[in-house]
Amino acid sequence: MGKFNLKLGLTKNKSGHVAYKMTLKEKLVTEVLTSLFNEKKFYGDNSEDILKDVRQAIEEDPKFVANLCIYVRKEFHLRSISHVLVSELAKSNKGKPYVREVVNNIVERVDDMNEILACYINNYGKPIPNSLKKGLADKFLTFDEYSLAKYNRQGAIKLKDILCLTHPKPKNKDQEHLFKRVLEDKLETPITWETQLSAHGNTKETWEYLIQNGKLGYMAMLRNLRNIAKVQPNNIDKVYDIISDENRVLKSKQLPFRYYTAYKALKNEGFISSKPYSSLEKAIKASTKNIETLKGTTLIAADVSGSMNSSLSRNGDTTCGEIAILLMAMANHICEDAITVTFDFKLESVPMASEGGIITNANSVRVTGGGTNLGLPIQYLLNNNVKVDRIIILSDNEINHGYDRVCQNLIESYRKKINKDVWVHAIDLMGYGTQQFKGPKTNIIAGWNEKVLDFIPKAEQGTDTLQKSIESYHFK
Repeated sequence: MGKFNLKLGLTKNKSGHVAYKMTLKEKLVTEVLTSLFNEKKFYGDNSEDILKDVRQAIEEDPKFVANLCIYVRKEFHLRSISHVLVSELAKSNKGKPYVREVVNNIVERVDDMNEILACYINNYGKPIPNSLKKGLADKFLTFDEYSLAKYNRQGAIKLKDILCLTHPKPKNKDQEHLFKRVLEDKLETPITWETQLSAHGNTKETWEYLIQNGKLGYMAMLRNLRNIAKVQPNNIDKVYDIISDENRVLKSKQLPFRYYTAYKALKNEGFISSKPYSSLEKAIKASTKNIETLKGTTLIAADVSGSMNSSLSRNGDTTCGEIAILLMAMANHICEDAITVTFDFKLESVPMASEGGIITNANSVRVTGGGTNLGLPIQYLLNNNVKVDRIIILSDNEINHGYDRVCQNLIESYRKKINKDVWVHAIDLMGYGTQQFKGPKTNIIAGWNEKVLDFIPKAEQGTDTLQKSIESYHFK
């Protein structure tokens, strides 16, 4: 297909292959739900593309962007992109009416306030819009001294800067005195795992004290599991019990790859006890417990090509390909029957026991890093006359090898020859803004959270889709 001779509705993806254009909202959802803002992806940093699309969407439908902002923070637990979205809403006259309520919904930690204000000032300078100041002032009033002191860190925007800029009105004398201590840098130093490690070192006794006195939150336990396991505090079994506790898992709001990262860190350290691995397996299974079982037979295909091999962040080593494999293992766990494969420029069968360990299954699969032939999983079904009820594709959609049309053409062939009712669930993991699938019984989803799997049965039953859920999430 020539460079300019594209059919209506078609475009080129980042690697120059033919693809479907997406509507502005479809594109924005995939960009936002796969974004650690200002982190580079395989095909470059697309932050400017996101900003351009956010600004256009605010002009067309500010309520949608306001809902997306709250949704991404509360449901997908992404912080930085929510700060960007509310800053853009605050800058726009059309977005301003939503800002105060959005801020009240997305500020979950004290440092969310610092980041939102820093984001706005970095992009637009001062003055700060009243809607943003009122929202931040509302939230400032909700935090106690411990929370404020815990996040009273050095940075471009400090807590006393927020006080001076937003002028929250103290509710009582105690709060008035608290604000005075903020301004004078006289907050009482809190006992946290960071301050204790700084004062007493990374020792068995320090961790024992933190665990025994409840000074270690769930996220801190998970991210420090390797360090804790190395020094073997006497009460370490309490850590394993907390990590695997179903209620704590559901309240913790951890992205699934955090468990995988902790598992990998222990394995790389050569840790041999089964207990921490078992606690992580129980935790990730608990996170999928409320997702409906996928009846029938499902083909799950994970993209392990070169473009999936970049790290999600400059400070981590988890790749998009690893997330694809982990989500494949999670989807396999909720399927009645599944065929699991990976693909780059070739297809590989990677059978997984549905009752086995999710992380163990994922850990057994390699991210190979070749070219991307996204059509291979569908071609495999066609060549072998395999009937499935649904196809789940986990990919960045950057097909560049082996097939010169949109992959929807292969789906149409499959529907004619084998199963006219097959569903396609395309889970976008990088948000580059194009798709390979379109039309009836096609469900476009995006994100790194187990919640994406929840939209598979909902879409098939006609009860909900990702975009519909966002449309009416908070502002009706």
